[in-house]
Parts: sequence; C-alpha cells; structure tokens
Amino acid sequence: MLLSREGNDVAVIDKDPRALQRLAMDWGGKGVVGFGFDRDALEEAGIDGAVALAAVTNGDNSNILTARIARETYQVPNVVARIYDPRRAVIYRRLGIQTVATVTWTVDQVVRRLLPARTVTEWTSPSGEVVMVERSLPPSWVGYRLDDLEMAAQMKIVALTRAGKGALPKPGTVGQENDVLYLTVAAHALADLEERLKSGPRS
Repeated sequence: MLLSREGNDVAVIDKDPRALQRLAMDWGGKGVVGFGFDRDALEEAGIDGAVALAAVTNGDNSNILTARIARETYQVPNVVARIYDPRRAVIYRRLGIQTVATVTWTVDQVVRRLLPARTVTEWTSPSGEVVMVERSLPPSWVGYRLDDLEMAAQMKIVALTRAGKGALPKPGTVGQENDVLYLTVAAHALADLEERLKSGPRS
C-alpha cells in the first residue's frame, strides 16, 4: 500500500485469492493468484522490467527461491527476502541476496525496550571512525536543552523520536520523557557520550 501510494506500479502475488481481496478498494496495483516462484505468475505480474521484488511469504524456502529467480533469471536489481531463520539469512546475504531476518529484528527490538540504557549502533562509516547510535534519553536529561549534550566535533544529535514521531531537533529543543535520540559520534568518543548521558546536564 505504501509503495502504491507513493506512485509506484505495484503487483502482489498470493496463492490465496482471499488475501488479494483484503487489499484496499482504492489500491491501484495488480493482483495475481499464484506462487511467487512460479514464472508464469511472475511474468503476469510484470517481472520483466521490474526494478524491485520483495519475497515476504511465511516460508523461508519459498522466499529464497523467489528471490533467486528474480535476481538470476530476470535480473531484477533490487531484491529482498524475509527469512525467519537468522542463520540462513547470513548465508544468503553472503550469496548477494538481501534478507530481513524477522526473528533477529524482533529480538533486537525487544531488547532495546527491555534495556533502554543500552547504546545501539545503527550505522558505522566505512573507516570506522564515525558511528550513528540510538539511545533513550535518561531521566536526568528530561527538561534540559539537548544542545548541552552535544560536543563539537565529537557528537551531534541528528534526529529524535518523540511520541512515536520522528523529528529533527532544533536549537534549544528540550528533552522530554521517552525521547529516543539518534546521534552521530566519533568512535573514540563513545565512552564520553556514555559519561555525559550518565552524569546528566552540567550546571
């Protein structure tokens, strides 16, 4: 639905015609009854000339087979497969098939909420000198300017999530309870970030 609303031509393949009936009435895409790894179904859906394919059934084998056919037979440039077994996900990524390991992602999200004081690395520069981390705002920083958390040339808040919505912090933004911060940090300054979060704002 999101891809379609953004103006992309989208086709959905499902073996159960009832699943296709659950699509919104105003959905402008194409529905095909069949299996994602069946070439006739893929071609009816418009695989020739497609720029992307997502294989997201409940079966790892079906998803991988569909993804491989899309990549190797139809040369679709952007392919991703949902995989439940994280061990298999690693193997397929090594073969050049992008995967989303559902179980691994879910565990990661649960742990983030169980341990909000844990710093999570979201991105690392190729040189390893800069990282982007996610960190829940400690209670000691609630009510204080987030600018005071930053250190020139070492750490900067680039975004935050507040009440479930993402935002770019403005100068003078004050921390609120349950804020989640995304910071770019010089790798050598990660310990300094932890210390600043732990010690609270300076007077």
